Amino acid sequence: MQGIKEIDAQGLAALMEAQGEGIRLVDVRSPEEMAQGMIAGGEPLPLHLLPLQVDQFRNEHRTLVFYCRSGARSAQACHFLAQQGVPAALVNLRGGIIDWVRSGHPVVSPDRQAAYA
Repeated sequence: MQGIKEIDAQGLAALMEAQGEGIRLVDVRSPEEMAQGMIAGGEPLPLHLLPLQVDQFRNEHRTLVFYCRSGARSAQACHFLAQQGVPAALVNLRGGIIDWVRSGHPVVSPDRQAAYA
């Protein structure tokens, strides 16, 4: 589907360093999965709640990067938002947080994450 890109863990780390506030990182896993650790700066939004939150993405000008455990649900989130006409750049973290951790990148606990929100 047009408008959806994929990025790997190394690419995301570089993008986060380069763009910082220019990206919006969204974690679409379940709260139980998020409790195991999140990427710093990520916003929790379980996938099943995404249809209720579409409007918050309609006027987003930052690049939207979605991630989950393996990359499957975050790809669904990207496709769904594209179908809803969200104009922002939509990016899926290929391999999800599994690839992020395997690549040696840190995660933070959701308790610490609240400080980033």
